[in-house]
Amino acid sequence: MATKKASAKSPAKKSTSARKSASTKSRKRSTTPPSRRWSAKVKTDSTKPAPGLFKESAKQIAEGLEKKSVSPKGPGQAMQMLSFYENRGGKNLSAERKGALEGAKKILRKDEQKDSKTTKVKSRAKKSAKRSKKKAA
Repeated sequence: MATKKASAKSPAKKSTSARKSASTKSRKRSTTPPSRRWSAKVKTDSTKPAPGLFKESAKQIAEGLEKKSVSPKGPGQAMQMLSFYENRGGKNLSAERKGALEGAKKILRKDEQKDSKTTKVKSRAKKSAKRSKKKAA
C-alpha cells in the first residue's frame, strides 16, 4: 500500500512542474524586432547622458542628469530622460536597477521643487523691481 501512495504523489509533482514551465512560457520576450519598437524611433540631437550613467547609484544618476550639459532645461528634463530609460528597459530591468532609478527620481523631484521655489522668488523680485521703477518714473 505504501507503493501506491508513492506512485500517487509522483504524478502530482509532474503536474506542478508542468505548471511552472507553462507560466515561464507566457513571460517570453517580445517577438517584435528592435527596429520596429517605439523606443527605436526616438531620435534626439539635444543631449545625451554619459555612457554607463544608469548603471551607477541613485545619487550619481541624479547628479549626472542634473548637469547643464546633459539637461539644460533643468531637473524636469532630467526626469524625462530617466523615465524614458526606465520605460525603454521595461521588464528587462532588475529589481536593483529599478530601485536605483526610483531613488534617482526622488532626488530629482526634491531638486525640482527647490528649483521651482527659487524661480518663484526670483520672479516676485523682478516684478517688485519693475513696480518700483514705474513708481519712480
